[in-house]
Amino acid sequence: METNVIENLPLSSPALESGDTIPEEYTCDGKNVNPPLEIGDIPPGAQSLVLLVDDPDAPRGHWTHWLVYDMPLIHTIEEDSVPGTVGLNDFGNTNYDGPCPPIGTHRYYFRLYALDTRLGLPAGSAKEAVFLKMENHIIGTGELMGLYSH
Repeated sequence: METNVIENLPLSSPALESGDTIPEEYTCDGKNVNPPLEIGDIPPGAQSLVLLVDDPDAPRGHWTHWLVYDMPLIHTIEEDSVPGTVGLNDFGNTNYDGPCPPIGTHRYYFRLYALDTRLGLPAGSAKEAVFLKMENHIIGTGELMGLYSH
């Protein structure tokens, strides 16, 4: 039986260290734009990248703030940019919607996936459709976690 090896995919940001508070400009209290992200070595064989930003501490469970797929093999995601095809978030749109917790401190995960294929899904696809199509194609993962509170 063949087992896929999933490699580490370094993900960082010049705007925050993992575990730090997300700067206000990247939240609903500021400019509400995505922070800049830097991607390290992309695994050989990768054809595209997927980025999911979600809040596992939301009252209804995981809350999607941003979903981008079929991203090219880039090493920098600029602030306030659209680096690929954008899927539907849980606010009901295809924008980046920054942290905006109702109360308390929430964790926000920026999760990056390297795939051995392109998904070819239309813009506005739901997270479930994207992740279903990603099955058996993930060859690298990385994450960055930031905190934000109200």
